[in-house]
Amino acid sequence: MAKRSPAHTDRRRAEAFGSAAEEYDRHRPRYPAALIAGLVADDARVLDVGAGTGIASAQLVEAGADVLAVEPDSRMAHVAAGKGIHVERATFEDWQPAGRSFDLVVFAQSFHWVPPRVALKKVATILSPDGRCALLSNRITPLSPTPQDFDEAYAGYLNVAQRPPIDAAHDDDLTAMIEECGFSIERRGVVEQLHYATEDWLNMVFTYSNVLTLDPVARAGLRSRLAQCIGAGGVDARNDAVAVVCTPQR
Repeated sequence: MAKRSPAHTDRRRAEAFGSAAEEYDRHRPRYPAALIAGLVADDARVLDVGAGTGIASAQLVEAGADVLAVEPDSRMAHVAAGKGIHVERATFEDWQPAGRSFDLVVFAQSFHWVPPRVALKKVATILSPDGRCALLSNRITPLSPTPQDFDEAYAGYLNVAQRPPIDAAHDDDLTAMIEECGFSIERRGVVEQLHYATEDWLNMVFTYSNVLTLDPVARAGLRSRLAQCIGAGGVDARNDAVAVVCTPQR
């Protein structure tokens, strides 16, 4: 099997989210409160990298953190700023810390959009003496209908590796690379049992880049087929939310 290219090299996908910024903010899942609360103390200085519409940023602020968001897409950044979040527009590679340091650097469903070794090297230079980095992800798996049911619905539109909800960020190869870059790793998890009404599931799925980059006719056809697969009963799902906490080995 051919090895897939890293997500961060696919700028068409990376730039697709802005076209659906409002829908993304409305329909993407939030992170479990317990996962967020375990990462921050009051007044912690947090940098949210690839913050998108500020979903994680807003939750971190609510947990008591002082948050700065970095986001390259103007449309996504506009939604985040509308929540009162301080946003600086840049890719993480080009963003300038200007002498600032942070107690926590967060990549919330965004680490696969940056060159990983470059990003980790930069993270190490901006963390406070006791600072850490956290890679957050919601890993949502449909239970009913089953993944196999959805495979049939997606056939002809997206291959297996492209079908959302997906998370490309936390495989074993990445874990080894993070450790090679001088970080120790602690995994924290929260499990949620979820139910989505049919339209809610479809609205979420249609904020993922592999769907957003389909042409309009294909998107309409896929939505119709998924709706038929789900029917009126909605989707029962499981969220295995994960925080991969990375601490520099000082």
